[in-house]
Amino acid sequence: MNAQGEPVDVVELLQAASLLVPEARAGAGDLTVSDVWEYLRDDAWEVAVGMLEELADAPPLAADRWRELALAAEQLCLPRSAAWCRWRGGEARHGVVRAELTLAPAAESRRRTSLPGAGVLRPMWGIGNRAPDGGPAFDVAALWVEHLPHLEPGGTATVRLAPLVPSHWRRLRPGQVITLHEDRTAGGTAVVLDVRDLRDPPAP
Repeated sequence: MNAQGEPVDVVELLQAASLLVPEARAGAGDLTVSDVWEYLRDDAWEVAVGMLEELADAPPLAADRWRELALAAEQLCLPRSAAWCRWRGGEARHGVVRAELTLAPAAESRRRTSLPGAGVLRPMWGIGNRAPDGGPAFDVAALWVEHLPHLEPGGTATVRLAPLVPSHWRRLRPGQVITLHEDRTAGGTAVVLDVRDLRDPPAP
């Protein structure tokens, strides 16, 4: 069902999204929109959704198209794909922060288990901001681990961050080191890779 409670035509949604991805950007051996259509014709929808997620990176899709892909993934019972498409829709609205995160080993951190990768964790981050008393101010941002379902203590992976207040993060630059906190101690360090188009949501 869509937001209006109407049935969703999964094939129609996938077709509409795929039509926005230009064939011209594909090189030798690259996946193309034609490949997606082949899978759609063969009813291999899960493969088609995954391909569209990758193809949608350049040029970026608008938030409403990511929402369509999320609806399609939900209809196909692909919860991680749906969550990823909703995440990317949020990035289309509020901007992108990517970083290379290394978690502290289990012996040096409160975290003894793996960190979930699909955007459910909203840790605090030390990004250099200060409280009125001059002490460190921590900023909340949800976390998505790219290409992994979770990240083990001591492990390293590229992550995407969704700040609660994007404008607090605008001064970050590639190469800057920030810290992850699940309590007052640092649970990991991250090197900023990319900061783009950060916009706060409109005031209610």
